[in-house]
Amino acid sequence: MNFGVSSMIAPLKKVALMKPGKSLFNADAKKWNYNNKFNPKKIETVFLSFLNLLQEDKIQIFWMDETQTDIADAIFTYDASLMTPEGGVLMSLGKNLRKGEQEIHRQFYLENNIPIIFGLLYVIFSLFQVNNYNTFETIGLALSTGILLATNGINVAHELGHRKPYFERFLSKLLYMPCLYMHFYIEHNFGHHLNVATSEDGATAKYNQSVYSFWITSVTKQYFDAWKNQKKLLKIKNSSFLSLKNDMLWYHLIQPLYLFFVYYFFSFEVMIFALVVGIISFLFLECINYIEHYGLQRQKLASGRYERVQPHHSWNSNFNVGRITLYELTRHSDHHYKSSKKYQILNSYKECPTLPVGYPASILLSFIPPLWFRIMNPRVPNEMKLDK
Repeated sequence: MNFGVSSMIAPLKKVALMKPGKSLFNADAKKWNYNNKFNPKKIETVFLSFLNLLQEDKIQIFWMDETQTDIADAIFTYDASLMTPEGGVLMSLGKNLRKGEQEIHRQFYLENNIPIIFGLLYVIFSLFQVNNYNTFETIGLALSTGILLATNGINVAHELGHRKPYFERFLSKLLYMPCLYMHFYIEHNFGHHLNVATSEDGATAKYNQSVYSFWITSVTKQYFDAWKNQKKLLKIKNSSFLSLKNDMLWYHLIQPLYLFFVYYFFSFEVMIFALVVGIISFLFLECINYIEHYGLQRQKLASGRYERVQPHHSWNSNFNVGRITLYELTRHSDHHYKSSKKYQILNSYKECPTLPVGYPASILLSFIPPLWFRIMNPRVPNEMKLDK
């Protein structure tokens, strides 16, 4: 059988397969340098699941002769990630020798988002400056740019903001800058994850609260909460309010400077456009916040503390469009269970409250409050309704 690969991104049509044999079942994990995930007992189950996926997609399968001894009985992925028309796929490499490659690729994809975002902003601002767009074209360009910043800017910033390396957290703040929402880094990491699904959290929508009302309460409360959290952080570090470690002061310097540079290198009109785009981006973010915890409340214990955050305190969705565009943020319960967990390995829990549609469609639904309430309110458990 002659077999080769002519394209790595075209739809898969034919596959050569061999059933798992004794050499794999009896493999010495240490000798072959497999990692501790290697489990011979699961080989057959995993293989059948893989076979089922191929058959569902109506892919033609060529079965290789198991009695032949001169052919390979395993496939080794030589790339730590693969690119598809739907996006990149990070591989789970089985060899200890290749430990760390997946993380390098993940970092590459996230960090290269920064030049992409700022490069696109430069192109968009340049086009806006030289073209005399009519009202509808201007609105369309502002909306599309704002949504771009929210999905590829704020979402990536959110992911990087949960990382431990200083450089990744620096990049997170850099991405929040054109969204004019740099204080979100402090409020989200030191406020929201502590107070989520309580009346103390500005990013948790109350039961029967419209998204328009939520925009006002969430934006204002999160801003003031960011200041409160900043003061606590300064106290822990034994630093004064005017210390260089006061990030909130830096944010209030950097964001106006960003708008000034847009004005200086482009024009006053482009600066106003950048301001509007930033507002659209963080309002889009607040739409996502609205959906993530709508109406859900943690119970207060006898001690006065709230119960621990559980999977049922977040709304989840497994629709592919939302998962891809929002970097798996739709698997929100697992994110709150362990915020440092990387987005590509977030799990979906059956016991989680599940949205009837994906996050993008839910955002559109939220713009029509009567329809949103009609669909979502019956899904909120009575004992969990956050209405205060």
